Amino acid sequence: MVIPITPASKATPILWAETWSLALQELRGNKVRAMLTMLGVIIGSACIVLVVTVALAGKRYIVGQIEGVGVNLIYGELVHSGDAQRTTLADEITVADIAAIKAALPHIAQVAGTHDTPMTFVVNGSSRPVSLVGVTDGFQEIRRLIIVRGRYFDEDDMMAHSKVCLLTRELADLAFPNEEPLGKDIRLGDLHFTVIGVFHERTATFGQTEITQNSVLVPIGLIKSYTGEDFLRTFYVQADRPEDVPELTSEVAQLVSSRHRAGAEYRVQNLGSLLDSARRISLALTVILIVIATIALTISGIGIMNIMLVTVTERTREIGIRKAIGAPRVAILYQFLMEALLISGTGALLGIAIAVAIPAVLNIVISLVPELAGVHIPVSWVSVVLAFLVSCSTGLLFGYLPANRAARLQPTESLRYE
Repeated sequence: MVIPITPASKATPILWAETWSLALQELRGNKVRAMLTMLGVIIGSACIVLVVTVALAGKRYIVGQIEGVGVNLIYGELVHSGDAQRTTLADEITVADIAAIKAALPHIAQVAGTHDTPMTFVVNGSSRPVSLVGVTDGFQEIRRLIIVRGRYFDEDDMMAHSKVCLLTRELADLAFPNEEPLGKDIRLGDLHFTVIGVFHERTATFGQTEITQNSVLVPIGLIKSYTGEDFLRTFYVQADRPEDVPELTSEVAQLVSSRHRAGAEYRVQNLGSLLDSARRISLALTVILIVIATIALTISGIGIMNIMLVTVTERTREIGIRKAIGAPRVAILYQFLMEALLISGTGALLGIAIAVAIPAVLNIVISLVPELAGVHIPVSWVSVVLAFLVSCSTGLLFGYLPANRAARLQPTESLRYE
């Protein structure tokens, strides 16, 4: 029987079908070897997906924590430098200053100011140091405070300087452990206030702002009544859009300085530098972890190449028989490349499945913890596609040398090989 030898270019469908069948048959015959070979690919592809997932989750968490303090936030204060030139009362920032900022500058969503002063909180006959924080309209919106119970100050409270207050959740639990705090009377120093709300920060600032666990919010007008001080220690400006923040920061600084004497010094800043630092850290972490994942994939590729070189040696006689009956060189090349692609592709799919399952399980666990409500670990489908393509490319790249060696074997020498 004569077997016709058809050029590869004219028998592509038959050639690919036969190559695929032979590659699958070979891998099925050596399941343990194939699994051990693809182990490195599984680890490498899983690493790529998990690396991007960790980077995205870390970036989202850090940015969320920063933005939890306030979105598009600009803040400023009078600098008490301790220099020879003393600060005067005229240098202090007032409610009129923040009103002028809102009226004169565009792209402003909200303004607010605070003045905090130490106070004594009398609880069950004992005193506890607290911070009495006078706030203006808009403070809750800018700082994104969460009202747990009750309400925030309304316009009447602000205008009438009502003796009402909001307690932090910690202070409310301390003062009224088994009672509803709303409507109850508390004593701060020589003053008595009615509790109208309980709040907490959206993101804990750990005392780095005027809000601490021992803070009591009151209308700003009450501060003047108690201390005689009619100025703001800190002011906040919220921009309409993130892109307006840098320019608006400069404009706010210029306007505040222009409303006071030339010798006064004010610090006006925004959270942009913190957000940029968070993004740079996330990018650097991503690059480092991807390099590690690439190293893992490279090692797995070397493993594929070594195993397939051994396979070529073991199958030298088989290759000689195929060539003797008319198999073209390209068919041998494609068969070994197909085996490398199957190993790397299957390993990539298994690794991706494992990497996607881990965040899915963690998200289910997180959803069961009330303290972590709203936290979600994202999986980037770009990383999934990238992991698959990189893994398959690694298999083809490192599988080419063994495939090319097999394709170049001479039939006469291969048939004599034992």
